[in-house]
Amino acid sequence: MVPGDLIAMDSIRKAFGAVHALAGVDFHVDRGEVVGLIGHNGAGKSTLMNVLFGTTQRDSGRFHIAGREIAGAFTPHQAHEAGIRCVFQELSLCENLDVVENTRILHRSLQGIGWRRRARRLIADQLDAIFPGHGIALKARIADLPIGARQMVEIARAFTVTDAPLRCVILDEPTSSLGHEATRQFLAFVRQAAGQGVAAIVISHRLDEILNVCDRVVVMVDGRVVAQQRSEGLTRPDLVAMMGSIEVPRAVAKARDGSHDQTRDRVIDAPGRDAHDLPIHLAPGEIIGFAGLDGHGQRERMRALFHAGLKASRDRHRPAVAYVAGDRQTEGVFRIWSIADNLTIGTLPSLCRGPLISAAASRSLVEGWMARMKVKTDSADRPILSLSGGNQQKVLFARALASDARTVFLDDPMRGVDVGTKVEVYRLIRAEAAQGRSFVWYATELDELTNCDRIYVFREGRAVEHLEGTDIRQDRILAASFGGMVNA
Repeated sequence: MVPGDLIAMDSIRKAFGAVHALAGVDFHVDRGEVVGLIGHNGAGKSTLMNVLFGTTQRDSGRFHIAGREIAGAFTPHQAHEAGIRCVFQELSLCENLDVVENTRILHRSLQGIGWRRRARRLIADQLDAIFPGHGIALKARIADLPIGARQMVEIARAFTVTDAPLRCVILDEPTSSLGHEATRQFLAFVRQAAGQGVAAIVISHRLDEILNVCDRVVVMVDGRVVAQQRSEGLTRPDLVAMMGSIEVPRAVAKARDGSHDQTRDRVIDAPGRDAHDLPIHLAPGEIIGFAGLDGHGQRERMRALFHAGLKASRDRHRPAVAYVAGDRQTEGVFRIWSIADNLTIGTLPSLCRGPLISAAASRSLVEGWMARMKVKTDSADRPILSLSGGNQQKVLFARALASDARTVFLDDPMRGVDVGTKVEVYRLIRAEAAQGRSFVWYATELDELTNCDRIYVFREGRAVEHLEGTDIRQDRILAASFGGMVNA
């Protein structure tokens, strides 16, 4: 243990069957320090944090919190008492309860007459401090909130304090569902909290955010820490090199001359569109993007288009559209099913040999796509929840691309996906587009939109601007999002 460390973990090991998730990890955090923890999906980042928070028990190793050795089993309640909070990648809010009731769950001291008033003030103050102008109704059930608002509530709740101290907040992909402005607000708050002595551990595949907010970066590969360095002076390519992969996301986009073949276009909107709302055009083999501030109608339009495509499908057993959800836990995976069952559910008719599903055909499909998407597991028969969040997302990609769908809708699909996998997925999407498959892609990360042939920028529920070719630039997207003008 290094003197002054708030958290010191030594030789932590954890295995799940034949998979060694942690292979002797040393990790430490100082008081008021912001540490970035990066690595590809399945590197062991979330497992290490689950050990620290008490949701997973280590097989061996020792660790200290605030100078006290943690011996034997360690629970989330003990972590809370020690001043450790966690914002989970998949979120941990109770969907049937409202915002205030979810705050009460974290704080046992909120009881007796007036507990709701105290809990309401606690979460309201923290939401206002982190996300000014958030607009979240505190009486709303979590299930009725969009995923971005849910993530705001989870973050704000983690920073609330009653009787137990607040020493360190674990942030596992905290901005994966936040829009541009909410992300900016949150990162500024993390630095402010660090200045007051509250440490943070940030797990993120958004490397620019790691560089902007973290004091030090720790890199994990295959259950081991392979590098750590002060973030000052580091660049995004430096981080990618430390993880052992090559980042070339822009190279996969096809060359653009600023125009497209309009003769191949078709309007895919349903009737009843507002006169000020641009029609959505899509050509075979084209990738179009939906951009703009999160919550301005992109997801609603995408879902309307998807459902219209389902309705228009001639063969109800083989719909002409597929959907990859970014909110994988609520809308993507079947939680109690295996990896294989989750992957094949969209292709069952093609796997039938007569009236029965062919086990051999199913196995071949699963093995092929698991290898192609590089899903990290020792068996496709394991439960889907045994995978890391990023590997679950790979299975959802495989499900959609293995289907017969000619149009695939991507609903902010890179949430929790590492840089190397993003590059592979970009290439895969481009290859599928070259074969005539079309994609409609909503992304909250502006860099992803450079992979699109054309984009539609949304504001206040409408598509207000159309950009293509060299006009797909961050300044033009942001200007259209806020209603401004940018010179070409």
